Amino acid sequence: MEYCVECILPDTRPGIELDENGVCTACHGHRDKESKIDWQDRAKSFEGLVADAKSRSTGYDCIVPVSGGKDSWYQIIKAQSYGLNVLAVTWRTPARTEIGQENVERMIEKLGVDHIDYTINPDVERRFMKAAYEKLGATGLPMHMALFSIPIRLAVQLRIPLIVWGENAQLEYGGNEWERLSTSLDASWLSKHGCLQSTQASDWIGQDGLTEKELSAYTFPIDPDFEVRSVFLGSFFKWNSFENTEIAQAHGFKYGKEDLKTGTWDFADIDCKFISLHHFLKWYKFGMTRAFDNLSVQIRYGMSTRDEAIEAVRKMGLQRPDADIEAFCEFQKRPVNWFMEVAESFRNKDIWKQEKGRWILPNFLIQEWDWEQ
Repeated sequence: MEYCVECILPDTRPGIELDENGVCTACHGHRDKESKIDWQDRAKSFEGLVADAKSRSTGYDCIVPVSGGKDSWYQIIKAQSYGLNVLAVTWRTPARTEIGQENVERMIEKLGVDHIDYTINPDVERRFMKAAYEKLGATGLPMHMALFSIPIRLAVQLRIPLIVWGENAQLEYGGNEWERLSTSLDASWLSKHGCLQSTQASDWIGQDGLTEKELSAYTFPIDPDFEVRSVFLGSFFKWNSFENTEIAQAHGFKYGKEDLKTGTWDFADIDCKFISLHHFLKWYKFGMTRAFDNLSVQIRYGMSTRDEAIEAVRKMGLQRPDADIEAFCEFQKRPVNWFMEVAESFRNKDIWKQEKGRWILPNFLIQEWDWEQ
């Protein structure tokens, strides 16, 4: 493993490559935001999308996929500021937190928005999550497939011409230059970056008895007869998670330090008990934790030095989400040792090495790390 010389992301993280000077693609993305993107021109382009949507809509102008989190609030607020008639659409997690439910309800009331809370048969989700975890080590794959497919299906079926997603993850967390400067979420993006591991719903038919009809909610429209534009809001307006949170808070979004589940941002990843598992598994696969992502962004924002970020990770340690692991195992009706055994089976042996009967990461960024965690 090698690490960016400016932030603390390792080159094992998907989308991260280091240039000849040791600077990662995510740090280059931040520079693109300052030097390569004309934000005034992008804002004008967004106005064009708005005009097109309004000219083709017969009711709702756009769908905003939402979880109830701070970015969801910001997306709706921004869309409404352009006069768009918004339909908010949520894939309802089977493990929604209390603060997550409260923020969804407050979002509907405070922002005055129509909302669909889309619930999938829990038994189908249970079997799909189990299959995805055991086969690919990805508890979050069904979640991401649902949260991407449901808004797209509804947009086509309800003839809603525009979907406004949130951040461009390749601009914020690492991708090649074309991906960083792109504005659209399309089929190729979903396959490569949607946490779907290049699979689609049909690939899971037969896994744990899953049928084609049971997987309907996860299925993307094929050759739709209605064009839907699907764009990242963060490609048209400079994205800043801290500023988004302040804007959301001013309109009623709530969070507290007690809601922190993983990483360093107590305003993020608070809606679902299972999202922490998605981040925890990065430890086995990529040798990093959620804190590496969060603190690297803070370094780019000038909120932390690299040395301070390294020390923060050392103090926080692994942040193993034991309570959320237990909740997931209860949902799956399986013991905790099942979860840990599956996680262990996906340990990346290219980076992990055995030393004195324990697994370590040679040349790990953090000194004095407790490898017994």
